[in-house]
Amino acid sequence: MPDAIEALADHCVGTGHDDLPAAALDAAKVCILDTLGVGLAGSTGPYVPELLRSYAAGGAASRVLAQSQRLPPAGAALLNAYQIHNSEFDCVHEEAVIHTVTVLLAAALADADRRGGVSGRTLLRSVILGVDIASSLGVASSSGLRFFRPGTAGAFGAVATLGVVRGYDRSTLLRAFALVYAQLCGTMQAHTEGSPLLALQIGFNARNAILACDLAEQGLPGLEGVLEGPFGYFGMIEAEGDVRAVLPELGRTWRICEVALKPFPSGRATHGLVDAVQILRQRHDIKPEAVERIVGRVPSLTHHLVGRPVHGDMEINYARLNGQYACAVMLRDGFIAIDDYTPDAVRDPSRLALAERVRIDIDDNPDPNALSPVEVDIHLMDGQVLSERIVTVYGNPARPMTREARLAKFRSCWGASACGLPAEGADAVIAMVEDLETVSDLRLLLDRVTGQAE
Repeated sequence: MPDAIEALADHCVGTGHDDLPAAALDAAKVCILDTLGVGLAGSTGPYVPELLRSYAAGGAASRVLAQSQRLPPAGAALLNAYQIHNSEFDCVHEEAVIHTVTVLLAAALADADRRGGVSGRTLLRSVILGVDIASSLGVASSSGLRFFRPGTAGAFGAVATLGVVRGYDRSTLLRAFALVYAQLCGTMQAHTEGSPLLALQIGFNARNAILACDLAEQGLPGLEGVLEGPFGYFGMIEAEGDVRAVLPELGRTWRICEVALKPFPSGRATHGLVDAVQILRQRHDIKPEAVERIVGRVPSLTHHLVGRPVHGDMEINYARLNGQYACAVMLRDGFIAIDDYTPDAVRDPSRLALAERVRIDIDDNPDPNALSPVEVDIHLMDGQVLSERIVTVYGNPARPMTREARLAKFRSCWGASACGLPAEGADAVIAMVEDLETVSDLRLLLDRVTGQAE
């Protein structure tokens, strides 16, 4: 039986723009704008200058979000991806447990800048199909994460996206999938430690997707058992999964329509907790001084991702993946903003003291990939216990952010960019993305989001 990777390749090669429903096109625009914004905000993140210096050598053909330098395309893809993910603000497919647009858009922008002539219409189709590929791998997985799935599955999504943009035939795309599989990297150890290497693993896979496609165009051979071989993706990268169960949904379920946006710049696994705290705070007008303790009960994956203990020497990356800290900020301010994750903010004694009152326990949910439901009890000093259960977390398409909230997020990210982009440019980019079919060359968009006109 042919490997299931062939069905994924057929989906990419055989799906034209006119096959895409309006809902998928609209969702793609929302995700593209959101991802551009968080990449701008991440341009001031930890270690960005060091990475820029590391990748500055060589044929500098591609620009980076909110940076003044040009890098080789693979280096630009890495920097774009690192910046998009380093603030934990990027959109996510919750069932798949994948930041679905991060790797593929990072690679697509760098490649489009090098190639020129890539239209917005082409980008829309490529993003929708890339999200289908990455999300299908995640949805098919039935075991807990060993490798960082946003990077590994994301690399396949990026190759699909680049293959659509470059007009690959079936055989070239299959070879590119094999060549990226040979380069997959990034384990869950970085997430377990709350390390900045987590976002760098996203970058590595974006870089490797471009290299895989470049090599495929040179005729390098591929593999036959990329997904289902004895040492294929299912069995090596993912311990268990049934990819054939999701194949019938290709072309029927458009995964881009299932992608959730993050209203807050912290790990998505914190969002169920802070969603409940925000609801209870607003409903009961709770003041921090009235709270004795907060107890959250979460699935095992959520606990693994954000149940780490708060402490006084937290790095920013660690704090973004800390449920105690996120709950404390939400209880104190009723919102979590970009500037709540600075070195001074995450080590502020008053915030840490409040975070110490938060306890996060594992519930009895047997699903190793579940992020919800989440239950939160707020115990007040007067003995009252206020409870909230979150099944669908705010930002999910079933409980979406309003357009006003989405654009407010984008503008806040725009204002946080490293290069000081002009304020009026935000509205211009919003208009371009919302009418992306009319953009003839993505370099016109890159002129705006990099601050470097051609």
